[in-house]
Amino acid sequence: MAHKRRSPLLLAVLAITMTITACTAGSSQRSDPGPAPVRDHDGAPNRGGEETASEDDSRSTFGIDIDTASYGYARRLIAEGRLPERTGVRPEEFVNSFRQDYAEPGGDGFAVHADGARLPETHDATADTRLMRVGLQTRSEDERSRPDAALTFVVDVSGSMAEPGRLDLVQDALHTLVDQLRPTDSIAVVEFSFKARIAREMTPVSDGEKLHDAIDSLRTQSSTNLEAGLVLGYQVAREGFRPGRTNRVVVLSDGLANVGATDAEPILRRVRDEAEKEIALLGVGVGSEYGDELMERLADRGDGFVVYVSEPAQARKVFVRQLPATLSVRALDAKVQVTFEPGSVRSYRLIGYDNRAIVDEDFRDDRVDGGEVGPGHSVTALYEVRLADGVRPSARIARVQVRWTDPVEREPIEASESVTVADVDGDFASASPRLRTCYAAAYFAVALQGGDQVRLTHLATIAGQAAAATDDREVQDLARVIHQADELR
Repeated sequence: MAHKRRSPLLLAVLAITMTITACTAGSSQRSDPGPAPVRDHDGAPNRGGEETASEDDSRSTFGIDIDTASYGYARRLIAEGRLPERTGVRPEEFVNSFRQDYAEPGGDGFAVHADGARLPETHDATADTRLMRVGLQTRSEDERSRPDAALTFVVDVSGSMAEPGRLDLVQDALHTLVDQLRPTDSIAVVEFSFKARIAREMTPVSDGEKLHDAIDSLRTQSSTNLEAGLVLGYQVAREGFRPGRTNRVVVLSDGLANVGATDAEPILRRVRDEAEKEIALLGVGVGSEYGDELMERLADRGDGFVVYVSEPAQARKVFVRQLPATLSVRALDAKVQVTFEPGSVRSYRLIGYDNRAIVDEDFRDDRVDGGEVGPGHSVTALYEVRLADGVRPSARIARVQVRWTDPVEREPIEASESVTVADVDGDFASASPRLRTCYAAAYFAVALQGGDQVRLTHLATIAGQAAAATDDREVQDLARVIHQADELR
């Protein structure tokens, strides 16, 4: 049977879902810093966006988040002449959508990087404020050496998926994947609308014609019972589970659930026994109307992550740049804890990671979920840090620790790095272009949330300069998107 021409979209989708990037940057001048705000520490985790006095709580703890869907969806809405809802903007996903050039570790696990800069003069902040970047990097992997993959695709075929750029895009991507994966990999396909059914049980890629036929059989139907799709998808994944392989459920949907459970937690309660931290959930969002909140919560609670894809050209760029077949895992339940020195730091604020906060005392509790990270991934977190008066350049301002579980040995491992005043005291204009890119991405998100520390015109200029320095088309596109958003406000 002949099949339609296939584009490399799902290769790119898997590249996005398996390989993530990151960035950061730098301060402006108000003369009177004033007292740092005091917030009572009651044992609850610090939330991103809250300025915290280091004397009240010197530790900031969060689970790694490698989602990028928030930026992808915002980019599409802005291109269509709409600004995203503030609640759907997550700064860490904007930052982690762009390439970062961290050095890789020699072995498994993470290399920890920490640096920063002063903020640019156009940024409305006190003179003692610095931007601190925490960067984590895993080692890349040759695609030929990765374990075989057993992938269960859960495909939304509800009526809303009939819009061009939804089910047709998904089918085209799945066809491409079948043609590109190794013969020893396996794929199952589950479809769902009002109810769910198995379009194809777990099948070796060597038997590609049966998989292509199943993909061609997908047709849009009625309402959206995402719960039924995931429950059946996890059952199929468990039945097709292969020890020693990468076992994943990948849900492709616009996230507009309207039948069955429509909230993440009750859905995941029904599949938790099948998952058992051995089957991660990856979300791929599509569509001009997109249930971002549900898809993001599903991925976070399902030990996975979510991306958003709107056009083949965008996905192809990611595929060309990244490793599409990095289906392995380098770290499970990865968490970060940054401990600030009260004698050197007046206060700090984590930018983003609002719903990834963890109670400080749970950093070494390996029952508490963190984030899953694959080979060649980089992850970035940004902090605004207000330095204490008279602190010396050599003084330590923070210690960065990352803790994760080895996916093979199932044993916890830690790595750490220290940060001094000198590490974050350089001029913003002299900072690396990647750092300046991340600054632009982060504060673009903050501005979309309602923040007014910096004007969008200034951010677009910073992004444009970084793009020219790196010859990076995606950074150039960021400058364009910021400019478009400025015209919409």
